Amino acid sequence: MVSARRSETRWVTRIIPLVLGGLVGFTTFVMVKRICLDFFISDQQQPATAIVFLVLSFFFLLLMLWTYFRLFVVIQRNPGVTPLGPRANEQKIKSKGRSRQERDLEAASRYEARPDENPDSPGLEEFYSKDVFVCETDGRPRWCSTCCNWKLDRAHHCSEIERCVKKMDHYCPWVGGIVAETSFKFFVQFTLYAATYCIIVIVAAVICLQSKIRNRYGIDGVVIGALAVTALFGLFALTMTATSARYILVNLTTIDYLKSKNVVHQLAIRVPRGTPSGQNYNVITYPLPKSANGLDLPGRVPTPTNELSSPRDQLATRTFAIIRTEMGENPWDLGYYRNWTSVMGDNPIDWLLPINESPCSKYEDDESFYELGPLYPQLRARFGLPDLSTTGRRKETAEMGERERRDKHATNGTRD
Repeated sequence: MVSARRSETRWVTRIIPLVLGGLVGFTTFVMVKRICLDFFISDQQQPATAIVFLVLSFFFLLLMLWTYFRLFVVIQRNPGVTPLGPRANEQKIKSKGRSRQERDLEAASRYEARPDENPDSPGLEEFYSKDVFVCETDGRPRWCSTCCNWKLDRAHHCSEIERCVKKMDHYCPWVGGIVAETSFKFFVQFTLYAATYCIIVIVAAVICLQSKIRNRYGIDGVVIGALAVTALFGLFALTMTATSARYILVNLTTIDYLKSKNVVHQLAIRVPRGTPSGQNYNVITYPLPKSANGLDLPGRVPTPTNELSSPRDQLATRTFAIIRTEMGENPWDLGYYRNWTSVMGDNPIDWLLPINESPCSKYEDDESFYELGPLYPQLRARFGLPDLSTTGRRKETAEMGERERRDKHATNGTRD
């Protein structure tokens, strides 16, 4: 379980869900007792109308509670945070017995932490085993100085919980924490059903108040209070639903969207082994050599690979071209429908019910951390990157297999 760093935020996050539950209980009581039973049945003798409103309100109330429960549990148990690096774990253990002021000063100093210069840095292989990943100018992945670890593609560091979060959308005390890759689908479903429930209560309350005013029965302050609460919360929920659906359709989060027009993504794209730097791009070869930073800059002669690694390691080397997208381009835009299904699921049942997790949270592929859209082949063509042909892939795999067989045979021969 990951909690907020500041104590005031933790308390707000604990209290607001209880406030939300109280408001839902209040509006449900007004809807059942004051509107349906007292007004439609007792005063107006319209039991059919009362039954319609009761059925609709309870149907969407149950869906709202179900989605909220699923959302809350996922946020508490699996918020989508990435692992801390070894140095961050060491600092966390050391800081347990220190005062809050000392811990805050220590946390601030971690922002100055430089990326791990070790060519065998833990977690680095997870990136260069892919064909594409987000990188810095030197070709290495992005580094989080607070988590002391390499930052996964599309991850953002949340200052509220002091952790990097995969596809972070926003921190929401109303739902108990961070809304991100694992919970965004359930958040959208919750706001949709909350908005629908509020609309039903608003319609019933307006009919009740209009009739009372028209018949000069006076104004029911309790119904007005329920109307005000549902109107405010319903407007908020409806706005969040529409905004979130819009972001899903273009495969962005709230944080992505806020900087989408001015962002330029820098990508390391795999090219055939040994490809030299081109006119519009530099290259980097992994595993990084231990005597150099691995970047093949123009005018610089790289250290020969065979002086840095064993023959087996040479077969495992991968070369990447470092390229930049145009401003505002989104490499993960799959098109409206595929963007939608990557978050909400592959069928309408998944779209409506909080049963299965988002497909993007379970995506596994050797090509990249997230499925890439049509921009990926366009970038390869734009920069004139050599193709990773199927033949080339099979050749590299065959070479690695042959090397492993030779090593195994040599080991068995030595034992004999």
